[in-house]
Amino acid sequence: MLLKQRNGLKWHEFELLAGYPLVHACFTVHGGISTGSFASLNFSRTVGDSPENVQENVQRVKETLNLPYLMIPKMEHKANIVLMNHPLSETPIGDALSTRTANLGLMMTQADCQAAIFYDPVRHAMVNAHCGWRGNVHNIYRAAIHHMQQTYHSNPKDILVCISPSLGPEHSEFIHFKNELPEPFWKFQVRPTFFDLWAISEWQLIQEGILPSHIQIAQIDTYKHTEDYFSFRRSNICGRQATVCALL
Repeated sequence: MLLKQRNGLKWHEFELLAGYPLVHACFTVHGGISTGSFASLNFSRTVGDSPENVQENVQRVKETLNLPYLMIPKMEHKANIVLMNHPLSETPIGDALSTRTANLGLMMTQADCQAAIFYDPVRHAMVNAHCGWRGNVHNIYRAAIHHMQQTYHSNPKDILVCISPSLGPEHSEFIHFKNELPEPFWKFQVRPTFFDLWAISEWQLIQEGILPSHIQIAQIDTYKHTEDYFSFRRSNICGRQATVCALL
C-alpha cells in the first residue's frame, strides 16, 4: 500500500486503484483532535467521544480529500446496500453505500472490521462496504457484487476490490466458532480457534466472479499495529478509523 500524509492526517492508498478517476484513503488514527481512548482521528459518535470532536475530524478529511460531501451510515452488521444518487440530510442506515455520483464521499468506520472498496472502471461505479465477521456470515460481499450487477450492469470480472487494514489471522479468535461461523469457514482455521478472515473474504469474492488479480487486501493487522489503528479486540473502549472513497 502507498502511505500518504497531508494536513497532519496519515493514510494508505491501494496500488490497485492508482490511476483511476477516484479518490480513496484508509485513514490511521493520526491527525484529529479527539483525546484519550479516542486519540486522535476518531469518526464514531457512539463510543463516547464528543460530537464536536468527531465533526472536526470529519471536516479535516473533507478538506484533505477535497470532498464537498461525506456520507457516513449507521451500520447494522448485516448485508444492506444503500444507493446514494445525491447527498442526504439524514443518516443512511446500511452496511454499504453505493454511487455513480461524482464528488460524493462514502465513509465506512471500523476498528478491526474490514472496509472494502468495490470499483467498476467500465461503469464508473463504486461501493464502500463494511464487513465484520457477521458481514462475512451474511456475505455482504456477495450482496455488494449483486447490487452492482443489478444497479449498474457491472460484470464481476471488471470489478476491482480493495480491503482495508483489519483484524489479522494472528488475533481473529472465535472460541465459539461452531455456533458463530458456518461450516464452510472452518477450513480457514489457521490454528485452533483462530481464523483467517482475509482469506475468507478473498474466497467469497472469487466465488462471485471477482478475478484474483483484481483483489488487494491490505494485510495490515489493526490489533497488532497499536500506533496507527484502533482495535476493539485490543481495547473495548476505543475510536473508529475510516475508509473513504469517492468518484471524480
